Amino acid sequence: MPPLKIVVLDEEEADPEHGWLPSARPISALLDYGMIPLDKPRGPTSHEVVAWVRRLVGVEKAGHSGTLDPPVSGLLPIGLGQATKSLSLLLLFPKEYRGVMRLHSSVPKRRLDAVVQEFTGEIFQRPPQRSSVSRRTRSRTVHELQLTESAGNLHMFRCLCQSGTYIRKLVYDIGEVLGVGATMVELRRTIVGPFNESQGLTTLHQLNDAVFRLKQGDEVPIRKAILPVEESLGSTKRLVVRDSTVDAVCHGARVGIPGILSVSEGVAKDDPLAILSPKGELVAVGKALLSTDEIRSLKRGLASSTERVIMKRSTYPKLWKKQPPAKKLA
Repeated sequence: MPPLKIVVLDEEEADPEHGWLPSARPISALLDYGMIPLDKPRGPTSHEVVAWVRRLVGVEKAGHSGTLDPPVSGLLPIGLGQATKSLSLLLLFPKEYRGVMRLHSSVPKRRLDAVVQEFTGEIFQRPPQRSSVSRRTRSRTVHELQLTESAGNLHMFRCLCQSGTYIRKLVYDIGEVLGVGATMVELRRTIVGPFNESQGLTTLHQLNDAVFRLKQGDEVPIRKAILPVEESLGSTKRLVVRDSTVDAVCHGARVGIPGILSVSEGVAKDDPLAILSPKGELVAVGKALLSTDEIRSLKRGLASSTERVIMKRSTYPKLWKKQPPAKKLA
């Protein structure tokens, strides 16, 4: 993933007395602002896996992004503590799946390839009966759909698609169009935005071992298993604010132009934004109220709303004042 281009508006040294560089957080803070790219095994539900992780690591709060059905394995991002509030960002990224479908009867390869290509681009799906969302027909985007290997009526495939795409339903619909029927035999999720199976996932056994090693005084395995929440930002555009602005954002304040140190190139109005401290800590998730060009050219104005606060209040000192209530007219 190419680095994001940044427009610097001002420079200011970060106060070393408050906060931490994401990679230098103490373990207690990492467990509150950590993300686990977990390799979910086949069998348990995603909810069960999260419950196991919560007990294993010893945290009160944990959550996942993108449910995987019990028979499905692969990447299940799990946020710990405050990091659970940032999981919605991962829904903005595409996801990759690799699986096996079985056609109920043989069809010519040319016909199969042609039908598979019909399911790229915008498609319409009605969620299955056992889904947790309303069963209304909705559109989703399939960026890439490829058959990678075939043996008889078994066909391996790779699918890169928008979050919320039901792969089992996709396979079923392919079988309906072919007129022979199709069943998904196996499925594994390999990519969720910035997290990629090829870069390494954490298994439950590895996490258990890392917790045991931590109790022996060895932090290395747990820091390998649990990543700073900032690793989940991927290509999300950034807005870096001054130390003096951080606590105001933690209280839900919108970000004014004077409080900004830098902003990503190419921000458009209504784009999601990661609001960061000068040390690179994720303070909140916001929405752009101005474009990069407007932020660069204006001296005053509100540049971003604050949608989800990640950082705890008082992590940085309060250097802002509440506006007095407006006087009532007699």
